[in-house]
Amino acid sequence: MPTTVSAEHKTLSSPDEERVFEKGRVDLVNIGGGTVGRLTLEPGWRWSVHVKPIAGTELCEAPHFQYHASGVLRIQMADGSEFDARTGDITALPSGHDAWVIGDDPVVLIDWNGASNYGKA
Repeated sequence: MPTTVSAEHKTLSSPDEERVFEKGRVDLVNIGGGTVGRLTLEPGWRWSVHVKPIAGTELCEAPHFQYHASGVLRIQMADGSEFDARTGDITALPSGHDAWVIGDDPVVLIDWNGASNYGKA
């Protein structure tokens, strides 16, 4: 007998879970057997300042697959290399990075990998 699969429809405006940390937040939606997150990071936010104390690791160890909806995020990898991710960019980040907001506009990211553990001890 074939398995019946139902369509799912959710919105990040009404997330399943919200996590708030200094200068940022992540909204999480569980859908299709996975988790999609929207990270909103305010000007002045930096992972190594605002999330490192929560994560308890030297660098961000969550791999990410993200769409950059707005703002500019500077990403520094463990080897010291850096690049800026801007509105419209897509990034695939392995474990071992720091990141911070550049400029006066908030950064909004849609994350298909890594958001489920973000901002979580």
